[in-house]
Amino acid sequence: MSRRTARATKEEELNIFQAFTDLMSNAFMIISFLLLISLLQSISIAKKLESASPIIIDEKSGNFKFPSGSAELTPELQKYIQNTILPEIKKATAKGDIDFIQIIGHTDSQGVSNASNLDRKLTSAATGAAPINALKAGSNTDLGLLRAVAVVQFLTTKGLNKVKFRAYSAGQLYMPSGELAKIDRGANDARRRIEIRFIPYGQSFQRGSSDSRSIDTARL
Repeated sequence: MSRRTARATKEEELNIFQAFTDLMSNAFMIISFLLLISLLQSISIAKKLESASPIIIDEKSGNFKFPSGSAELTPELQKYIQNTILPEIKKATAKGDIDFIQIIGHTDSQGVSNASNLDRKLTSAATGAAPINALKAGSNTDLGLLRAVAVVQFLTTKGLNKVKFRAYSAGQLYMPSGELAKIDRGANDARRRIEIRFIPYGQSFQRGSSDSRSIDTARL
């Protein structure tokens, strides 16, 4: 092999090595860029969750609970929602990171013996066309939903026109801790409550009741 051929071969090897080095460098830059994007997305999600940090309002006093078997808001309960819960909702939604608010009704295990008329009248009540007291709950699940709807009705009259609410019921299923409730047919004030969950944008899957990152609980 001549000197010129050997030199050309060596230069070709150097060029190949340089190209490989450039390729690895570019790949590293791309991976670093993707990792940076992922990190920024994680920070963004964390900030959204932080905007919905839990505010635990634990009121076991009988002045703030629903009457047994009823979904009507007493004057005391209305005052409590107006003065305590409403400011917290406004504070949580002021940052603009909240997609919608879940209002979830929980009951104890006392039986309900009424014949339900929710199939016929629930939608009318939810839109405000019918009063809550026109509806009859046929189960604890019905009752929890009616109480959630009653709270939504009240809140939507308080200048929260841009806030989206969704009413749900968990009936007698869960304890305040989030654990599955044991069968207990007696009255239990601690189990009768309303949970207000602030749901950030992009949170398509909602975690259980025990998740304190996305739940604002008003125990009524």
